[in-house]
Amino acid sequence: MGLEEEIKQGKSFENEYEKLVVNLIYTNSWLSEQQQNTFRPFGITSPQYNVLRILRGQYPEPCTVNTIIDRMLDRMSNASRIVDRLEAKGLVERKVCKTDRRAKDVVITKQGLDLLDDVNNATAQWMKKFQGISIADIAAANETIDAFREAGSV
Repeated sequence: MGLEEEIKQGKSFENEYEKLVVNLIYTNSWLSEQQQNTFRPFGITSPQYNVLRILRGQYPEPCTVNTIIDRMLDRMSNASRIVDRLEAKGLVERKVCKTDRRAKDVVITKQGLDLLDDVNNATAQWMKKFQGISIADIAAANETIDAFREAGSV
């Protein structure tokens, strides 16, 4: 189904650029909903999943909250609060930084790594739905989206 049908738009877009912007916004919302549905059974949110992935990438080395903030996909998320929630669930732990006793390092726990494995299995199952799209089409879409983002940030 095309974008116009999905959003029940009665008239055409001004141009293809406008259509792409609306399509990206709509698709982002759709992807967020799909992620929420995937993560809900595991008791985590999309931002929490993002933080766990960042920490797994650093593992076994710790990570500061500022490093997490720099690497998060959603820069509007409150990383400190997310880490607090993950710590309460036993998925991460905070430790005194070895180089700066005033700072805290964050490290993913074994429980966090195990949960991330389970979530990744569920995510992989969901992503299998897209295997009917050719790798060439996926690569072209990635290039176009990257170019669009680059052009808009100049």
